[in-house]
Amino acid sequence: MPGLDETKPFVPLKFAVLTVSDTRELADDKSGATLAERIRSAGHTLAERGIVRDDTQAIREQVQRWIADPAIDVVITTGGTGFTGRDVTPEAVEPLFEKRMDGFATLFHMVSFAKIGTSTVQTRATAGLANATYIFCLPGSPGACRDAWDEILQYQLDYRYRPCNFVEIMPRLDEHLRRG
Repeated sequence: MPGLDETKPFVPLKFAVLTVSDTRELADDKSGATLAERIRSAGHTLAERGIVRDDTQAIREQVQRWIADPAIDVVITTGGTGFTGRDVTPEAVEPLFEKRMDGFATLFHMVSFAKIGTSTVQTRATAGLANATYIFCLPGSPGACRDAWDEILQYQLDYRYRPCNFVEIMPRLDEHLRRG
């Protein structure tokens, strides 16, 4: 049965949250605020938070800076995963992936379908691994951010979650890079 093993210690991770939007500022960024609150409430550290326009180069450059920083364990983006002309987050981020996490998108759609039905097809949520850093690209709605965190990420990013989680394999993510 999946669940938390309370005999194991909690291992706090360091997160960076990037909101992708042409219209939002930090003061009215509900999706970024939702993620920041949940990250902190879970006991993790919000190391960085930013907003960039829906621009492939700007998104990619910010994510690259964060995955190059050994102090960042997880990058979560919110916004830009739809189908309009300005929605370019997957195009900006997926080329950085060393490994794709197809199961995340599948599970996100399952969770989302239970809440919003077939409208879940309107997102291109994606995830992967780059430079030993987990990257999750979520839709830009606070509800989608809540669903992804509450139903998937809070468990997979908790060392105590069984039968397995992303935290326990972190020491081996960079084996090919020969980093300490």
